[in-house]
Amino acid sequence: MKNFTIDYLGNVVEGKPINHLNLTMSRIKELIVKQLKAGYPVWFGSDVGFFRDRPSFYWDTNTFDYLSSFGFDIRFDKGDMLDFSASAMNHAMVISGVNLDENGKPTRYKIENSWGEDNGLKGYYVMGEEWFDAFVYQAVILKDLLSDEERKAALESPIHLHPWDPMGTLAD
Repeated sequence: MKNFTIDYLGNVVEGKPINHLNLTMSRIKELIVKQLKAGYPVWFGSDVGFFRDRPSFYWDTNTFDYLSSFGFDIRFDKGDMLDFSASAMNHAMVISGVNLDENGKPTRYKIENSWGEDNGLKGYYVMGEEWFDAFVYQAVILKDLLSDEERKAALESPIHLHPWDPMGTLAD
């Protein structure tokens, strides 16, 4: 529930400052579902370098079996992946749909990519829940969908991160 910005991100004269409100992943998922139900897609930033086969349509942490092939699991904690530069946001896409279980929790997402209709299913992919948890780092949510407390936190003076912080990598 803290507001962050990355120094020199959005460095256009008289441009609007770019801030990031840090929320839990469960809250981000709630807001994504809420925004989709309201009829709006969700822009998000992720690391597309893991567990996806560009020509196929499904991105899941179980897409490839590295453990049987190489004897070790390449996955480790999301925070450590950022700290050790093993992962970073390197691509933006749009969530255009979601599958919900009987309790209303997301199990997979329909995503639209910019790689063209020759990739995935005419440019669309299915992103598994575990892949979302491991490799999605940010989502743009309409302010009207935030709680009063979240809107208030988003207006507070942001904590400044260095330009080389992993949260600024999508701007490279």
